[in-house]
Amino acid sequence: MAERFEIVEKALVRMLEEKKYATLRDILITMNPSDVAAMFDGLEEKQIPLLFRLLPKEQAAETFVEMEPEAQELLIRGFSDNELKEVVDELYVDDAADLVEEMPANVVKRILRQATPEMRNTINQILRYGDNTAGSIMTTEYVSLRPDMTVEESILRIRRQGFDKETIYTCYVTQDRVLIGLVTVKDLLLCDNDETLIRDIMLTNLISVNTHTDKEEAARMLSHYNFLALPVVDREDRMVGIVTFDDAMDVMEDEATEDMELMGGMTPSEKTYLRSSAADLFKNRIPWLMLLMVSATFTGLIITAFEGALAAQVALTAFIPMLMGTGGNSGSQSSVTVIRALSLGELQFRDVGTVLWKELRTAVLCGIALAVVCFAKIWLIDRLLFGNNEITLMVDLVVCLALCVTVVIAKLVGCTLPLLAKVLHLDPAVMASPFISTIVDALSLLVYFVFAKALLGV
Repeated sequence: MAERFEIVEKALVRMLEEKKYATLRDILITMNPSDVAAMFDGLEEKQIPLLFRLLPKEQAAETFVEMEPEAQELLIRGFSDNELKEVVDELYVDDAADLVEEMPANVVKRILRQATPEMRNTINQILRYGDNTAGSIMTTEYVSLRPDMTVEESILRIRRQGFDKETIYTCYVTQDRVLIGLVTVKDLLLCDNDETLIRDIMLTNLISVNTHTDKEEAARMLSHYNFLALPVVDREDRMVGIVTFDDAMDVMEDEATEDMELMGGMTPSEKTYLRSSAADLFKNRIPWLMLLMVSATFTGLIITAFEGALAAQVALTAFIPMLMGTGGNSGSQSSVTVIRALSLGELQFRDVGTVLWKELRTAVLCGIALAVVCFAKIWLIDRLLFGNNEITLMVDLVVCLALCVTVVIAKLVGCTLPLLAKVLHLDPAVMASPFISTIVDALSLLVYFVFAKALLGV
């Protein structure tokens, strides 16, 4: 699919270069706005306004929403006031609010000048909510019905007002702006009597979110209940907007990206990889690298403290990387599993006992299996095949016992830290691979040298 789109994209760019505008326009109007927007990424700056002006007004606005902020800003700077007004008038309010939030101040002033007073007020209302709240991603464009309206009156209202609404399938029933029910277009179309009142067919067992509800929670609720939209109310249960499934998908994608970056030991970036410069990547990565480098000092101190033991049993040195690596990997497995369960709302801190018991049993099984294989590997390969006579049966036993205990400790640490972070209102992803690996490295060395001292007397 991607290869086919790339071929089509190259053909369209060639048409643009050859000035075959009529043919190009005929093809563009058959394409999805998202696919058209993707084309702009590979165009030269002078080609972007030219291609955009070939699009019909409604498709142009839909395409504009899907474009990257840099291309949007370039177009706005080149728009006349009339062109900008045409685009702004076609935008849904939540998309207009996102645009205002991303653009520089001088561009924002131009956008707001072309917006209607009603849109300006709504944009300001949305922007007042916190960045991580349901209010910040909602749209105020929804169909509202009264409980005393008939089915016939409701359908007529949808026909008159639905053109400018982001979704019309679910209609919300309000009285004095207070949300009291909802009804779907399916309910209205299948109703036998056009004179039936909305209050007689509306659903009153409502699920809604507050304007200050975390946007991740709102997105999870949309996914859990399979809603197309979720009503947003204020503290007095007055309806102020809806969160649609497409906005929820954007939230979930952004949060998944942020978690992956944190788990990789990076500061989350608002830019995509291709839009990020080397300086951006440096700023996002270097603080974590410095922190982890300094934290690794503890590992060095432990090795220095047992320098005499290593000198007495040089063979022990060769197994330190394997021991630390296996411990880090074991901890990362547990932490990633728990972090994912936390992000999906499957776990709470009250489940810590269940998690510890499950991970302990898993760790023991993994530890024993790894120890058995490690014992055979050291004795058959390191001792017999490579002829390393410094590896005795007792050295082999020390390594395997330390490995088994390290795996158990690592998995318990890996599952506990994300839960603890959740209680402290930190992002659990912060406690993923980098931090856990550093902690487990230090603990694995301590365990290793304790066994070495106890069994080898070094």
